[in-house]
Amino acid sequence: MDRTTFKFASSLRVRNYEIDWQGIVHNANYLMYFEVGRLEYLQHLGVTVNMHTIQNDAKVVLVRNEINYKSPAVFNQLLTIRTRISRIGNTSFTFEGIIEEAETGKIIADGIAYHVWLDPQTDTATSVPEHFREIVRKFEGTNVEIL
Repeated sequence: MDRTTFKFASSLRVRNYEIDWQGIVHNANYLMYFEVGRLEYLQHLGVTVNMHTIQNDAKVVLVRNEINYKSPAVFNQLLTIRTRISRIGNTSFTFEGIIEEAETGKIIADGIAYHVWLDPQTDTATSVPEHFREIVRKFEGTNVEIL
């Protein structure tokens, strides 16, 4: 992943309960770190994410997660989570993320998450709304593939 294509970043400090018996962040916690990045990205773009929108307007489900672990994170380490939407298809969109050590920029992990937009009444795949496409296009510019 090319860091220069990421326009949004958030920060997170590793907490003591996220550490495993080896003294490093347990692998499952990276899923939560990427989720924090995705939610903050959407909020930054002005997308409303709350129980009302999720249940009534914009039901979106995660269908696949891929993580590449590069280097362990440790207790109290400040992390930078870079997040972007790289692709919007007919019924799906793709988030990419990079977790870095904030102080050095060393890559801790990178990942891709695939989401599908559902009709909230039928739970069947439906087209990604045009207003969402426009919000992402406006922010990402030429760094997003929109079909």
